[in-house]
Amino acid sequence: MNLARENGKVEYWDIYDSNKRPTGRTMLRNDFHMKEGEFHLTVLGVVQHKDGRYLITKRVMTKHWAPGHWEVSGGGVQAGETSEEAVVREVFEETGIRVENPEDAFAFSYKRENPEEGDNYFVDVYHFRLDFKEEDIKPQEEETDGYMLATVDEIADLAKQGIFLHYDSIKSVFTE
Repeated sequence: MNLARENGKVEYWDIYDSNKRPTGRTMLRNDFHMKEGEFHLTVLGVVQHKDGRYLITKRVMTKHWAPGHWEVSGGGVQAGETSEEAVVREVFEETGIRVENPEDAFAFSYKRENPEEGDNYFVDVYHFRLDFKEEDIKPQEEETDGYMLATVDEIADLAKQGIFLHYDSIKSVFTE
């Protein structure tokens, strides 16, 4: 399987410098051969229902990394795409939920350096507070093996079990 393909087309990501400025260069999606000081950009969209619970999805068992783990929607920012465009696209693709005004939902950004893996990245985290019906949720079958509207305590419990991705990095967005 070519990891650079998404929906049948080759996908590229922009390469950023250590200050999160685009370098003008691109890389194939998931082609982790990044040099020191090179980063790609990803997004996470935390979707909170008006009742206070959070929409989380379970990764399909065929995923290369962390199969069966729980997570919030997210993914790589495609070349030429803004962080805001990417988070809107990812949340919709993975859950069927449409979000608006992503710039108003920006929570924070963090940086990870993994030189031994050649995978350095920034993560822009967004927190959406939305009013939606459960029947509006349409999980992407290729990506997810179900979903849950979870409380803060349920998410913390999944994290304690080691099966909720990125929890330590994003736990500050999970509030009652």
